[in-house]
Amino acid sequence: MDARKAIESLTVLTDMVLPSETNPLNNLFGGELLARMDRAASISARRHSRRIVVTASVNHVAFNKSVPLGSVVTVEAKVSRAFKTSMEVFMDVWVEDRESGIKTKANEAIYTFVAVDETGQPVRIPELVPETELEISRFKGALRRKQLSLVLAGKMKPSEATELRALFME
Repeated sequence: MDARKAIESLTVLTDMVLPSETNPLNNLFGGELLARMDRAASISARRHSRRIVVTASVNHVAFNKSVPLGSVVTVEAKVSRAFKTSMEVFMDVWVEDRESGIKTKANEAIYTFVAVDETGQPVRIPELVPETELEISRFKGALRRKQLSLVLAGKMKPSEATELRALFME
């Protein structure tokens, strides 16, 4: 199984915020944005693994800026690290100003997906090769995030979390 470059999983979804998708303040519902991110991330994970993928967890979501009615919103998703059967997908959400066209980063999220076969059993996936500084940074961070998640879930002893220990021992 050949390794794949992170850029091969890039998925960009662009859409407009409609009235039926907004809250009483005329901003995009958080749940609507989560659904858009889930779709973009699942396409990205599928592009990397070339398998059926299922959402395993929503690891992090930051709603830093509201997305107003009528805005053009873009979700950019890319696999940040592949493990044995799971992969982390990092997403950036951009809002385009209606008048100037300037794009501003509004939100970000990290989801984890597992590749499965037709019976729902996890299957191995290709390794990921990061190339840019940002891809390398997110690749390294993904292992720390995974170890932290495993420690918090009681599936890994803190003493075994070598990447986390390295953060505090430097």
